[in-house]
Amino acid sequence: MKNAKQAIALASAAALSLSMLAGCGSSASSAATNEEATSTATAEATTSTSDGTLVLAETGFEGKFSPFFAASAADQDVIDLTQLGLLGADRKGEMILNGIEGETREYNGTDYTYYGTTDCVVTENDDGTVTYDLKLRDDLKFSDGEPVTIDDVIFSMYVFLDPTYDGSVTMYSTPIVGLEEYRNSMSTLSKLIAEAGEDNTDNTYFTADQQKAFWDAVNDGGVKFAQEIVDYMTENGGATDVASAAAGWGFDLADGATAKDFFLAIGAQYDWNFSAMEAETAGSALSDLIPEEVYNYSTTGVTVGNDVPNVAGIVKTGDYSMTLTTTELSTTMIYQLQMPIAPLHYYGDASLYDYDNNSFGFVKGDLSGVRSKTSAPLGGGMFTFNKYSDGVVYLDANPDYFDGAPKIAHVNMKETQEADKITGVQAGTIDISDPSYSLEVADQIADINGAEGEDGPVITTRLKDFRGYGYIALSAKNVNVGGDPSSEASKDLRKAIMTVVAAYRDEGIDSYYGDTATVINYPISNTSWAAPSVTDDGYKVAYSTDVDGNDIYTSDMKSEDKYAAALQAALGYFEAAGYTVENGQITAAPAGAKMEYQVNIGASGNGDHPSFQTLTNAAAALKTIGFTLTVNDMANASDLFASYQSGAAEGWVAAWQSTNDPDMFQLYHSNGATNYYAIDDADLDELIMAARQTTDQEARKAMYKEAMEIILDWGVELPVYQRSEATIFSTERVNIDTIAKDMTPYWTYKSELNNTELN
Repeated sequence: MKNAKQAIALASAAALSLSMLAGCGSSASSAATNEEATSTATAEATTSTSDGTLVLAETGFEGKFSPFFAASAADQDVIDLTQLGLLGADRKGEMILNGIEGETREYNGTDYTYYGTTDCVVTENDDGTVTYDLKLRDDLKFSDGEPVTIDDVIFSMYVFLDPTYDGSVTMYSTPIVGLEEYRNSMSTLSKLIAEAGEDNTDNTYFTADQQKAFWDAVNDGGVKFAQEIVDYMTENGGATDVASAAAGWGFDLADGATAKDFFLAIGAQYDWNFSAMEAETAGSALSDLIPEEVYNYSTTGVTVGNDVPNVAGIVKTGDYSMTLTTTELSTTMIYQLQMPIAPLHYYGDASLYDYDNNSFGFVKGDLSGVRSKTSAPLGGGMFTFNKYSDGVVYLDANPDYFDGAPKIAHVNMKETQEADKITGVQAGTIDISDPSYSLEVADQIADINGAEGEDGPVITTRLKDFRGYGYIALSAKNVNVGGDPSSEASKDLRKAIMTVVAAYRDEGIDSYYGDTATVINYPISNTSWAAPSVTDDGYKVAYSTDVDGNDIYTSDMKSEDKYAAALQAALGYFEAAGYTVENGQITAAPAGAKMEYQVNIGASGNGDHPSFQTLTNAAAALKTIGFTLTVNDMANASDLFASYQSGAAEGWVAAWQSTNDPDMFQLYHSNGATNYYAIDDADLDELIMAARQTTDQEARKAMYKEAMEIILDWGVELPVYQRSEATIFSTERVNIDTIAKDMTPYWTYKSELNNTELN
């Protein structure tokens, strides 16, 4: 099975083209605006008013507490609390460009003023380039007392842009002036050896011993790595040889291909970055199969041709200012500037920083010093890192935090199992946690609180919309007519299935979530500014029209009538797809299509999933007209992820999590890295790219609406629900009046944790 951690990251963080630090809690702060409000940005840091300790529930730590290489959500939470961010965002996920003086914005009827570390002026130039003029506050300090300057920002940028950087941040994909030349003047040792070939005799860029070690590793561990995938696909995907296994895994190999050919294809796909190649594992980690020395070849930089020593678009203009220029308008660039400001003197080598002579705190192509500082982070955030021991990260208040020292002296971030997230608060071992919310959880909290309900003497609950949504998908590659995923007949087949499934969403979601989740109709989270509103012109319920474009439902229909109308509409779609329909029954499938398709769902093997009832009810309804929709409940989530990421699944159920920017490239563009639906639509591609070329939010919203209508017309995705997520607080130990108000996915309790007090 594919690496579960990587699979979850893809399924949960759909648009990872943005910075992993998009939620950096210390990059902006807010205060409610009223007659007594004062600028906390200019207030002197105060001492803590409590020597108590706040305990936060966290999922498992990986121990990569680096602002450059943290990957898991729990590790990232540590970074958010210990680092300063360059730019921040408000409760709607919109950027704060005037952080020094602060910006006041309305949310839910209240004005909030947001402060940050930096001002940013964006200028679209006459030649098509765009300049970001950044001005840093001049009174910032890291927790060790060292001042924060623009050199720390430039150092951090160069780490993210280094040709050997292999962390989660993708700033290197932005069109910064000179970036392509800077990166292309250096390659990695692994890529150079691989591209030279096993029989190479030119050792200009590497030694004969390095070449031999590399190919010995490929022929041993690399082949084993690929063979595990072949074995998995043979057992679970019906593969008969390497080529068919590779095809099911998303790689196109010639007949007669070997496991070595497969591994070479994987290497080429990931530019011979071994860390990135780990995403393709079917069991063993590649790092366990090849020697460490060879594994490190993919992060060893080698200069090729004429060295380009700097990125021309990054220009220092003062001790606290710089400009960054891009070759063209990039809607994602501003979000990349939510990057952390990491201390040069800690993560880099101050003796190697000489801006005027193109030295930026490390030797280009050698991030070994930066990588060595992963276990103990240092920054300028609300809290300072003390230690990590026995599943607990210990933090202390940072008295030099720019927006005021935390009121709580110590924070313990404790690894906590899901089953203990509520009982831990009840028992007093946890103060704040985030249980997965459902009707059952709501009832459990109400029972603990007694007659007081969800907010009571023991537990206080705060709900916010989850920054993502649940969906049901059909693969265009595997569910089509005549082998043509884009044909109208293929779209009609998929829409026939989706029309029936869509009709059962309300009942299924209501029974699982009650009023803590809502059914959605467009493939985007309701938390996004680009999400269509019910009041918008042209708003439609997903899959609510028949094959002729007529509305299926009327406002006065009862549930039974609605289900019957959906089945009738589905028959029309099936017939248009080429199925034989007689007397309300489907009796035969057209060439290249089937009478039965399967949808995989990770419902723990016992039906525990918000969409399980929706699917099973729809399957029962489809059965009455002669069509079989098999609902495959998979107990192992990793198997579910592998089934659709490998391209083997016909249908699946999962969820996407979005970032601030609603860019659709990664999910829906024909070249998108996570376009598991196999959509290939020129009009959709054009819209996605056009939306990247303007900062006009209303224009982008209209483009995304049109793009979403194309996605729905393909019949590959059914948006199902937008759920709430809960944060629960110990009413007895946390001063509820001091936690953040109007929390959103972009503004959580951690965003104002420095203002939180204990009772």
